[in-house]
Amino acid sequence: MPSKDGPAAEAPVEVAAVEPPQEFDAYNARDVMRTCAPCHGEFGQGGGKGTYPRLAGLNADYLADQLRKFKSRERENIPMIPFANDREMPDTDIRDITRYLSTVKLKTKLDDTDAPADGLDRLMAAKKILHIERWDGDADKGRALYAELCASCHGKAGEGRVKKPPLAGQYSEYLFQQISDFRKGRRKHDDIDLLFVQRPDREIDDILAFLSSLSPS
Repeated sequence: MPSKDGPAAEAPVEVAAVEPPQEFDAYNARDVMRTCAPCHGEFGQGGGKGTYPRLAGLNADYLADQLRKFKSRERENIPMIPFANDREMPDTDIRDITRYLSTVKLKTKLDDTDAPADGLDRLMAAKKILHIERWDGDADKGRALYAELCASCHGKAGEGRVKKPPLAGQYSEYLFQQISDFRKGRRKHDDIDLLFVQRPDREIDDILAFLSSLSPS
């Protein structure tokens, strides 16, 4: 289980190559975001202490692919059922919301300032803070396991690839649940047998402990 004691380390991590911005309808994206915000946060920062994942800053193509899998039921997710259909989520909405979310940058702490700050501005800035609680496990062992099993797809520092999501800066509770779904066959993974089924629980905890020590830059 995750520890409630210490905040995640602030060391920056290597990030995936930045692609040129893609065009989207910003007005429509903001409208769609109103539907997403109750679960995923006003800025896509996630919520529910990791029940709902961070979406901000994720690759637009990856997000679009996952939304289409929700629509086709290739990826099952009960909370998404009312929204993942052609009426509620046409292709134009998928394009706009995913491209918008890919542009949102989250920080891991508020900027230091000596100047008087407007209370509302400070509150809005606080909403864009991403806090990942440390996961109980051996982070040093997790680092080695991650390098062996995960880095080739998700990047050596968890920064992600084009259609492989970043793991650094994602909620540990959410990652734990996704791994559980992979192991139980509820969600598909390219290398399910190698990565999860044959691995003891302590190794999963160690990998999550390592990932929770990283922060997105």
